[in-house]
Parts: sequence; C-alpha cells; structure tokens
Amino acid sequence: MRPVLGVKREISYYNSNQHGLFQLPRQRLYKLPHTSDYPTSEDEVYTPYRRVLVTGATGLLGRAVYKEFKNNDWDALGTGYNRARPCFLKCNLLDEDAVRGAIQGFQPHVIVHCAAERRPDVVERHTEAAMNLNVHACASLAKEAAGIFLIYISTDYVFDGRNPPYGENDAPNPLNLYGKSKLEGEREILRHCPGAAVLRVPILFGEVEKVEESAVTVLWDRVQEGAESCTIDHCQQRFPTYTNDVARVCRNMAERALQDPSLRGIFHYSAKEQMTKYEIACAIADAFNLPSSHLIPMTEQPAGAAAQRPQNAQLECSRLELLGLSVEPTPFKTAIRDSLWPFQHDKHWRQTVFH
Repeated sequence: MRPVLGVKREISYYNSNQHGLFQLPRQRLYKLPHTSDYPTSEDEVYTPYRRVLVTGATGLLGRAVYKEFKNNDWDALGTGYNRARPCFLKCNLLDEDAVRGAIQGFQPHVIVHCAAERRPDVVERHTEAAMNLNVHACASLAKEAAGIFLIYISTDYVFDGRNPPYGENDAPNPLNLYGKSKLEGEREILRHCPGAAVLRVPILFGEVEKVEESAVTVLWDRVQEGAESCTIDHCQQRFPTYTNDVARVCRNMAERALQDPSLRGIFHYSAKEQMTKYEIACAIADAFNLPSSHLIPMTEQPAGAAAQRPQNAQLECSRLELLGLSVEPTPFKTAIRDSLWPFQHDKHWRQTVFH
C-alpha cells in the first residue's frame, strides 16, 4: 500500500561487519506538489539524502565540519579513532578494509577528509606514524572515493613563507616534515581521485575541548596568568582562521560540486587579519577585557622548536571568491570569544555542559 500524500519517512538500516555495528540513514520519502508535471497522489518519489562522510570528526576542524553539514539538511557520518564516541564510527584510516567498509556502507555523496597529524613538532618526533596518517591513509581513502566528491584539508605550511601571498598555482616548498607530509597527501589524493578538491587553510581555532587543542587558544593560559610576565613570539606572521568559517566553505564547495562536477583542484581559504602570536595573545586579552602588560613580545626566532615554521605563508584566496564559494571571515575577537568563554575562571562549570 502506497503512503498517503505528504508523508515524509526516514528509512534506516544496519551495516554489520568486523569493524562494528552502526546505523546509517539511507533515504527519505518525499511527496512532490501535485501538478500535471508531477506524480499524482498515488505516486511516490524517493529522494536520497545528501550524505557526507567526515573523517577526523572528533578533532578541532572535524567537529565544526560535521556540525555544519548536520545542521544544514545533510546526513553526516563522522569517523574517529582514539576519541570516537557513540555518535561517531570508530574507523582506523590505516585499515583499508575499514575504510572500504565505511564508504561502501554509507555511500556518501561527499567526503571531507579532516583527519591528520597536524602538530608540526609531533610529526618531527613521530615521523613514521605521522606519514602513515598524513600520506598513506590519503591514498587508501582516495582509491575508494571513485564517483564521490572528496575535499582534502591541507595547510599553508606547504609554502616556505619567503614570498607571500601564495596562490593556488604557486610552487610549494615546505620547510618541515609536516608541510611535506601534507603536500604528499595532496598529491596522493589528486593522483587517485582526480575529481577531488584540496582546500589549504592556515592556523585554525574554534570551539575546543581543552585550550591546548589549538595553537591559538593555547595562549589563553598565558593571557590569564596576569601577574607573571611571559615572552611570546612576535616574528612569524599568522592568519588565525575560525573553524566554523572553514566548515561553511566546505559545505559551499560540496553543494556546488553536486551541481557542477567540474569543481576540482586546489583552493585556498584564510582569514584576513594578520597577527603574530604576541598580537594574537593581546587580541585575546582585549576580547575579554583582561590586562596584557605582562605579555612580552619576542622579536627573535624562538629556539627549541623541532620544526621550522614559514615566516609568512599568507594564502591568496581569489579562486573561491570568484566562484562565490568563500565566506566573509568572522572577526577574530568575535570568534575567540565564542571559542573561549567557557574557560573563564568563573565559567568552569560550563565546560562540563558544552565540552
């Protein structure tokens, strides 16, 4: 018996294998308006969900991307590993069978690959593990992504920072292993999945589970110390970019790609406010009406870092802008207040609610 006009029904199924049991929504049933050009009330039209698979959905950017799609009428499946939670699929991206099972089970229209080892100093110390995740996992994912629009999140660290700004066609020249691993990841993605898109972004911040999760929000503790002076790098130029803005760009790209399969290749997105870490810390203090006199600018390159950083890897982002896919960056002070307000001394109780 056919459903009556106006019924909207969600159909789900379970996919079970050695990698776990998870529920995946497959399609909704919609009724189109009755005209001579549409089916009658006795007809039914099945419209598939727009499905997106987000790798690294437990991470800083992945959480924002997952939420952006989920809140905008997409079926989103997020994967994680060490921090996988009940609402996410635990998937080891180094396990080709697990990757294949997740993709074939969910059948996404879009994949946003956020998972990576993104800490440059950690990459220098644990090179093999980082290369496995940042390069080899990309190859495995891209091989399984035939017919699926794949967005690979890369970094401005593919450039050496000596001659900014950098456009999408400028030759990369990474200074550290992190940048080299992400560049190799780009090449693996585009080699195995020519219809993919690479989205390079700079230093990111957003809603964090702990302030150490971002190289921007980690400065919060130094800002709050107040009574004790501390030195902060005032050399390297950065463009701190809000994860919610990057997530919106990813959704814009995904929705355009479903209409226009020619969308592919390398893209850049970045906030426009240029700051050193010292200036970031001062901006954080100003956003929360805190003193900044204890913050001391360090005008010489800091010693002790395992990985060399580019001096200024500013990204030129006109390709997204010309296509109408960019978003106006959220002002830094607005975004940092939204990111850090739960960590104020009188708001610690709220961390248990929101984080």
